[in-house]
Amino acid sequence: MVETTGGGPGDGAAEVLDRPLPDGVRRRVVQIVSDGFGGLTVVELPAQLRQYARFAPNRRAKFAGNAMAAALETDPLFRQRIAEKFREAQPELAGVLDSGSPPPPAADPLDVAAAAYVLRPTGWVKLVTAAGEEAQRADAERADEESRAELERLREQLAEARELTRTETERLRTELDAAKREAESLHRKLRSALSDVKRGEAALRKLRGELDTVRSDGQTQVSAAESESRRLKTRLGEAEAALEATRRAARENRSVEDMRVRLLLDTLLESAQGLRRELALPPVSVRPAETVDAVEPGRMTPKDIAARALSENDPAILDQLLALPQAHLVVDGYNVTKTGYPQMPLEKQRLRLLGQLSALAAQTGAEVTCVFDGAELVAPVLLAPPRGVRVLFSKPGITADELIRQLVRAEPPGRPVIVASTDREVADGVAKAGARPVASAVLLKRLT
Repeated sequence: MVETTGGGPGDGAAEVLDRPLPDGVRRRVVQIVSDGFGGLTVVELPAQLRQYARFAPNRRAKFAGNAMAAALETDPLFRQRIAEKFREAQPELAGVLDSGSPPPPAADPLDVAAAAYVLRPTGWVKLVTAAGEEAQRADAERADEESRAELERLREQLAEARELTRTETERLRTELDAAKREAESLHRKLRSALSDVKRGEAALRKLRGELDTVRSDGQTQVSAAESESRRLKTRLGEAEAALEATRRAARENRSVEDMRVRLLLDTLLESAQGLRRELALPPVSVRPAETVDAVEPGRMTPKDIAARALSENDPAILDQLLALPQAHLVVDGYNVTKTGYPQMPLEKQRLRLLGQLSALAAQTGAEVTCVFDGAELVAPVLLAPPRGVRVLFSKPGITADELIRQLVRAEPPGRPVIVASTDREVADGVAKAGARPVASAVLLKRLT
């Protein structure tokens, strides 16, 4: 393993390493050269290393490692200079190696081998070889530990996979049983549905037969009705002709009397015009009543009505309010009906209230709007609008109270708006907007 050339016995420089440096030892040697590199001048460096003189130690070890290792092996003078720098940096380890004493037990074998390779004491080849073998044993032990750990991990993964497979198999088996039961249930439902379809087809054929019979009867009745309609139209034409002849005769009889009356009226008008020309009176611009000194009343408002000496529950207040010019009555529909007759169904409540409001609109001539909450509807309302009453239902998401407030805000300032509702929130809101709230009980008294 060791060959000796050149120098005498015991000379470490004569020993030759017959195998490549172990990787761990080589890295430590390059680090030693890099550390001692900075203490040398450019002239003391080999020519191939001078370009790395200004590099930092770590950067020099990274980019010039191979060149420094080659120079250390081929240039004895450069190796001696690096050895001197190492002796200055680590005198204890260098002294132990130079004296031939065994290295300290706590020293890293790789550091000892790298130092021996640089210093070249007697037996340095054995130190380097032993460090390489120790590093190989450590790598082998580490690889063995990693292999055992990997094997244990794979065993755990295999156990987990087996457990997962068992669980998944049980789950799939349960789902398969449930799917079978569901398929059987669906088959039963399908057979029942097919039976229902057959019964429905039989009932449909029966209904089609009845429909054909009804259509035939209807066509017969339509033909009879058309014949009767033609006969009635003929009689109506005859009656209209007779009526026109009667009217013509009446007009001819009245024409002489009309002529005499018109002649008398023209005579009176011409006489009056002649009298006006003779008197030459100026046009009248002032009326007698306007010459009397007095205070004229202003235009009445809902607030003026409230100031009269009437009780809040007196229906006469509502009559006075509706007598104002361009008055508009807005009614909270369900609030009024549930106050007056809550035991009735909603449809009958609406019909009763709208009929009473139609009569009130005809009596007072006021504009009347009745608002119902659309949230209580289960289907569209088929309702013929009553005469003189506007009927509104709130849209989804909007209450009847909000719709009433929108109606009040839509009116111009100064127009008399009366809102019939017992809801305090509605009454306060419309009062702030300028409307006059009236209790539902007052409207019910007025309607009855």
